[in-house]
Amino acid sequence: MSVNVNVDVIVRDVAKRTRADLENLTTEMTSMFVDVIPEFRHDDAVRRLMVASTASNLAAMLDMLALNISPDDITVPPAAAEYARRFAQHGLSLEALLRAYRLGEHMFVQRAVTALRGLDLPTEEALTATSRIALLMNRYIDQVIEGIIDIYEDERRRWDARSDAARAARVRAVLDTDGLDLASAEKMLSTSLRGWHLAAIIWTRPGTPDPDASLRAGTAMLSAATGKVPLTVSADERTCWAWISATAGPTLDIPRIDGELRRHPALRIAVGDPSPGLDGFRQSFRDAQRARTVADTGADPDRALVLHSQVALAGLLVDHLADVRAWAGRVLGDLMRDDDATARLRRTVQVFLDAQGSFTDAAARMHVHKNTVHYRVRKAEEILGHPLTVNRLDTEVALLACAQLGLGETDAPPRRVR
Repeated sequence: MSVNVNVDVIVRDVAKRTRADLENLTTEMTSMFVDVIPEFRHDDAVRRLMVASTASNLAAMLDMLALNISPDDITVPPAAAEYARRFAQHGLSLEALLRAYRLGEHMFVQRAVTALRGLDLPTEEALTATSRIALLMNRYIDQVIEGIIDIYEDERRRWDARSDAARAARVRAVLDTDGLDLASAEKMLSTSLRGWHLAAIIWTRPGTPDPDASLRAGTAMLSAATGKVPLTVSADERTCWAWISATAGPTLDIPRIDGELRRHPALRIAVGDPSPGLDGFRQSFRDAQRARTVADTGADPDRALVLHSQVALAGLLVDHLADVRAWAGRVLGDLMRDDDATARLRRTVQVFLDAQGSFTDAAARMHVHKNTVHYRVRKAEEILGHPLTVNRLDTEVALLACAQLGLGETDAPPRRVR
């Protein structure tokens, strides 16, 4: 067998070994991007797209090695193309995006070298295989970068042509600039920030045919539900930020906006808490961001309107899902199982505790017989191994996390011994 044939086999073996650890490699690479490149510290929605972009590039690179695909046949993966467009829409630098590709190339080659070491090859074959992999990866990155540059620059020109692009930049500056005084912020936005502000994030689900029209409809809903014309900016082509301002705390007609959203199933709206002044302009927006992050966990995919006031605690927990899930598992044990019967038990216990332990009140809220509530509560206490009066606060918080963050598991962790 020739050396070239041997190298082809070795390269395929390296690709196979690397693919087996693809999930960890994706996590390590995206974490490295965030640590090293400030522009990669996105909100959760864009971060997920960044992870998808990285994973799609890694999968394409491994396919090229495993299947002997010519680099000339490589195109930009769809997720990577969409991430480049979103990068441009957010006004982030092309240099930062290209730097990530070069850093990713280096990390991938290092991981491939590690896999080669595990094969215990003769030195000549190992060096030849390393050289082949490095050359192929360099050609892949060069090819994709050419496409990324075109995509980014086209999107940047298109986005800059929008009438509100400059206003979006000013809004971002007001949100992010430390030490900015009230007068300067008002001048930048050409509006008073001295009253109360209610921030909202309006976004469309993936695959929406006409996201611009949907976002306009969402803005109109917000205006109708508050009686005020909002300050709006396009954060990206599927997301709009909006602020309702008033001398007193703005109010939201929740039934009205709920009804409107039912006629627009592609739309989602997250709303912050009203807050005053420049700090309130920022705080209400941060509240809306947390509410959106809770919505994006998918625990309640049909919920179109998410109010921070209803998910505030979950919003504080959502950045630590793994730790929260482990803790909730210790508190609830088998009451965290992911089946319909156990979900009913969790819901009943939540309502029962919120009703201050009244079986009658809980039954009325749930539209079931009082004996049904009594049975479910006793069943839940059997599963927990103690009455609900024991460690009640932990139980309530764990149940809330399950309901709002979708933490139910088929195999719950062992319950903490009390």
